[in-house]
Amino acid sequence: MISLISYYADLAIGLILAFLLLSLLVSGINEGIVKLLGIRSKFLWAYLRDTLDGAETADGTSRLDRILDALKRLGRKARTPLTQAASPEEGRSRLPASVLGVFARLPFGRDPRPAFSRQPPPAQSPPLAAAADSVAADSVAAEQATAGQATASAEAPAGASADPAHPAGQADPEEIAVLTVEPAAVGAAGGVLPPDQGKSMAELLHERLQEIDHAKRGRTSIADIPPARFAVAVMEIATEHGGVEALMRDLDALKSPFSQPLKAVWDRASHDLEAFGRGVEDWFDGEMERLSLLYRRYVRWVLVGLGLIVTLAFGMDSLEYGKTLLRDNAYRGAVTAFGQSGPQALEPLREQCEPGQDPYVCVTDVLSTPAFVKIFTHAPVSVTMDAAEGPAWAWHGGDWWQRLTSPGHWPGFLITLIALLFGAPFWWDILRRLSGLRARTSGSTPS
Repeated sequence: MISLISYYADLAIGLILAFLLLSLLVSGINEGIVKLLGIRSKFLWAYLRDTLDGAETADGTSRLDRILDALKRLGRKARTPLTQAASPEEGRSRLPASVLGVFARLPFGRDPRPAFSRQPPPAQSPPLAAAADSVAADSVAAEQATAGQATASAEAPAGASADPAHPAGQADPEEIAVLTVEPAAVGAAGGVLPPDQGKSMAELLHERLQEIDHAKRGRTSIADIPPARFAVAVMEIATEHGGVEALMRDLDALKSPFSQPLKAVWDRASHDLEAFGRGVEDWFDGEMERLSLLYRRYVRWVLVGLGLIVTLAFGMDSLEYGKTLLRDNAYRGAVTAFGQSGPQALEPLREQCEPGQDPYVCVTDVLSTPAFVKIFTHAPVSVTMDAAEGPAWAWHGGDWWQRLTSPGHWPGFLITLIALLFGAPFWWDILRRLSGLRARTSGSTPS
């Protein structure tokens, strides 16, 4: 009975330890990819661009976005017409809207982060402008073009009467200067400028945070903004812009989604600046919690993909581990019976030995290798350490592929994949409880 309990304990500890190590490997690969590609920073600034600057134009999307849209439409079997993929008036979000976008668009699509700057925050920020490739930028350009045409039409009769010798198409430079409307004047009248004459709301926010920034391929690496610092930055931008109400008016003109929560907070604060700052801080804190939940949901799918790759790469069959442990115990029983039954007791072990190999040497190798170690011996590449010759590499691609294509191993692969999704902290806690390890508490830490 005690021996049976020992077998089950060995099985449980071995599986838990294997799941812990593989979970740590999956987490490490995920963190490496996130750091290398700046996923967290891109995710945050994609949200800030959408919230502060509004949607981006559909025709300004990258080739990768168009390929992803084509794949999604193909998957839906053209359920949505092509012209409804992204309306020019409404634009599209910069955040990924699908698992495919998490794997492709966010890492390799257009970078939503502002450009990095080594300069400290300026004493006076540039004026507010529409973000490039945004719906607001197209709207500002269209309004300026309409205003220019209207002014030209109004001035055309006066120009014709002043110089009837040539038509308006052949006007003198002085007349062109009279008929042309300066974009800066249009922007000053509405408080909103074209993209090349100012900075967007997200870029103005980055100016207030760039003193804690460092470069990441020429872009900002900020992946976390404290809510209190965000509220102070918004107050600073509003002060330079002529007040909170002037900022809200111009954000409304830019069709910024940020104008609505800003108005709600301003009204709830009864136009009190201190209460308004606290309200913006609370609002941004809630938005970051919601964004974190969305990010974790997307990362969960990434972990599923990485867990599947790691499981198949190691050929980790959890069910086979139990069979290996029981088989090793049977081998040990056969060796124990060798002293009483003679050499015939080693016959069941000859299947594990190479042809012509000394069965005694084979038994030593089989029983000296724990079942836990055998879990990781099914990878396509293996290495053995020899004290005299050093490491020796071996390729087992054929056996590994045969193992993957064998339906008998698929249930064990599935169990391993599901186990890895629980994460390394879960398996460490289980191992600690099962083995009796105690976590260090704050009371036992020396002061």
